[in-house]
Amino acid sequence: MNELELKYGCNPNQKPSRILMEDGDLPIEVLNGKPGYINFLDAFNSWQLVRELKAATGLPCAASFKHVSPAGAAVGLPLTETERRIYFVGNMPLSPLACAYVRARGADRVSSYGDWAALSDVCDEETAAVLAMEVSDGVIAPGYTAKALEILRNKRKGSYNIIKIAPDYMPAAIEHKDVFGITFEQGRNELKIGADMLGNIVTRNNNLPDSAKRDLFIALITLKYTQSNSVCYVKDGQAIGVGAGQQSRIHCTRLAGSKADRWWLRRHPKVLDLKFKDIGRPTRDTTIDIYLTDEYEDVTADGAWEALFTEKPPVLTEAEKKDWLTCLSGVSLGSDAFFPFGDNVERAHKSGVQYIAQPGGSIRDDNVISICDKYGMVMAFTGIRLFHH
Repeated sequence: MNELELKYGCNPNQKPSRILMEDGDLPIEVLNGKPGYINFLDAFNSWQLVRELKAATGLPCAASFKHVSPAGAAVGLPLTETERRIYFVGNMPLSPLACAYVRARGADRVSSYGDWAALSDVCDEETAAVLAMEVSDGVIAPGYTAKALEILRNKRKGSYNIIKIAPDYMPAAIEHKDVFGITFEQGRNELKIGADMLGNIVTRNNNLPDSAKRDLFIALITLKYTQSNSVCYVKDGQAIGVGAGQQSRIHCTRLAGSKADRWWLRRHPKVLDLKFKDIGRPTRDTTIDIYLTDEYEDVTADGAWEALFTEKPPVLTEAEKKDWLTCLSGVSLGSDAFFPFGDNVERAHKSGVQYIAQPGGSIRDDNVISICDKYGMVMAFTGIRLFHH
């Protein structure tokens, strides 16, 4: 089959719509559901990310995509007890692949609502069980066990989108895209993210441990498939903040940093001790997100908290948040293009960033380096831009 007709394009008025191959058959099989235009955009972008991340790290990998950018990406490292609590998986059995998806979705659970999931390995029963609990549009993987397929086919009243992709599929070296009736043509971005990219360390501190190298690989590969401008914060094998599609580099850094901060604040004892009613996972995620902002007292005024909690939670003060965030450290950061000003490093420092990988090449590189040196950071110039549009 070399084409698949779709219901419509990005919007219901955009018809007709299809995906097709000019030569050969499509490298995918729809095992369930009726994926749409945006579903396929998410599926193919997210699959590239997890495939490349698996090749770079040797670990099972997962990504959680929304509107053609990752809300999160991660490798399959075990979860701590605290992570099991903040990601709401309790004592569920979790395979390495399931851990990867739980952690990928855990980067920004509010943004991952209704996500597209990508898995680097054959989907197993444990991973399917996690997907079954979450609000998700679909999944792409190189295969599914019989039990996993049974679980997923029962999701969303039998309409959950399940795509199987040929793991050995390699696209043509030249890619095309039509915009306003005009065809754009370029070579595919086949750049391999590897250790050689981190060899040009320009700061006084040049101590880059293996764990930081792994996290910088995750950041850079995630950025390769994130709408630019983009910045990614990573800690312990998972993205914890992705700032995508911003017109300003500092706004990318602030957006991703604010997400990283909320990820860390979810571990605060007051958050872990919140006494929720049976309100469902999405409402619980949104409530925690609001609890961590200065809007919380307004939203829950006049007894509104009673619909969410069994007892009124104590306010998490700004002073408590600030104090808790000082404990966040060892974070790695990647940027898809150079930092034009040192203000990006200043903001990154507030969210515990210790390691940075960015292309370099700004006329103010000396200033950016000096800010890194002020905080004892390690920064590598990759010499490579990673724009994605």
